[in-house]
Amino acid sequence: MKKVLLFGLLALSLSLAAQSDQRLYDIIDAVSAERIENDITKLANFGTRHTLSDTVSKTRGIGAARRWIKSEFEKTSEACNGCLNLIYQKDLVNKGANQRIVKDVEIVNVLAVQRGTKHPNRFIIMSGDIDSRVSDPTNFTDDSPGANDNASGMAGTIEAARVLSKYKFENSIIYMGLSGEEQGLFGGGGVAAYAKEQGWEIIGIFNNDMIGNITGVDGITSSTDFRIFSEPVPPTETEEQRRARRFYGGEVDGISRQLARYVHKNTEKYMPEMNPMMIYRLDRFGRGGHHRPFNDAGFAGIRIMEAHENYTQQHQDIRVEDGIAYGDVLEHVNFDYAAKLTAVNAINLASLAWAPPAPETVKIGGIVEPSAKFQWSKVDGAKGYKIYWRDTTSPTWDNSRYVGDVTEFTLDGIVIDNYFFGISSVGENGFESVVVFPNGVFR
Repeated sequence: MKKVLLFGLLALSLSLAAQSDQRLYDIIDAVSAERIENDITKLANFGTRHTLSDTVSKTRGIGAARRWIKSEFEKTSEACNGCLNLIYQKDLVNKGANQRIVKDVEIVNVLAVQRGTKHPNRFIIMSGDIDSRVSDPTNFTDDSPGANDNASGMAGTIEAARVLSKYKFENSIIYMGLSGEEQGLFGGGGVAAYAKEQGWEIIGIFNNDMIGNITGVDGITSSTDFRIFSEPVPPTETEEQRRARRFYGGEVDGISRQLARYVHKNTEKYMPEMNPMMIYRLDRFGRGGHHRPFNDAGFAGIRIMEAHENYTQQHQDIRVEDGIAYGDVLEHVNFDYAAKLTAVNAINLASLAWAPPAPETVKIGGIVEPSAKFQWSKVDGAKGYKIYWRDTTSPTWDNSRYVGDVTEFTLDGIVIDNYFFGISSVGENGFESVVVFPNGVFR
């Protein structure tokens, strides 16, 4: 009887903890639109941050910009007693690598690593792009303030580091400024390769590319809508996995899609005023962002960005033409909105950094039976597990059951043919891992 009572109390405490955590509300409140405005203004005032621009000047060009970004991370680290480890990750890209690389260039990325207390080699990442461009992608001399694209995402990343550096996490967080995005996603490719070399276990990457515009060419103005782009299955999927997917499902249940669902769910829970829109595509139609190189390397990655774009303010020479003011300048950025999307990132970084690892193996059974059966690998630090299921046509995990500290369970009366399923691990603090779609079958 006592064991049953204790288990019941533990389940209740986990349920209550999962409902809300005051620290996440504190993190939301700590994000400063004023600091973000100051940082976007500073970045825009470097004149141009084109990847091929000046690296010597102290006031203009990408060299000055990245040194300033590093100095801001250093200030944050000093305030938290050295909690951030600063890294310049570099790769030389030779002239002719593509049509946009018109001279040899060193692609330099700025990484600020906040090491976890329990899993220092597990990383959740937030990134923004350092570089900017005008209409001609090879023009590295003309003014290219890049206020929204992508000083907004870079400023949000710097601000997230300031806020989250006040806390300790079990998993590591990386705040990252990437270069070479406009020239061909070279910065992300360099860090993804570096992560492989270092043996990093990456939970996922939140690529923030344009988080400051609220009025789009579609005529809609909204300071609550934002998009989460994620690809359906990893490009590293094996032929064996592809064949299994044909019979067992999973066309929209890859690791990046589960990361997107995590952000969607957590945002609706802690920031219900926001409207997260899950877009079932790698990126905007035919286009790409800096999460893609991580996806190509087999890591989960999503793009978080504004929902309503204005193309007259992207990749444009600064000019007035036919009464339209072109150019990515400060006056078009909504700093309060950028702060909201920064907060979206921050609470999801914190939630995953406080959560236990996800189960590595999840097996499902119950073929031609009236119940769905599950087996999964035990997770160090998990106090229990949660089974999720949804209609096969639903974009979100709509049903769940906490099943305690077990590694197998049967959902009686739930027919396996009618739903998709997944398992997450739950920590003692109530934070959950990303949901894992079944990667094995048993009878």
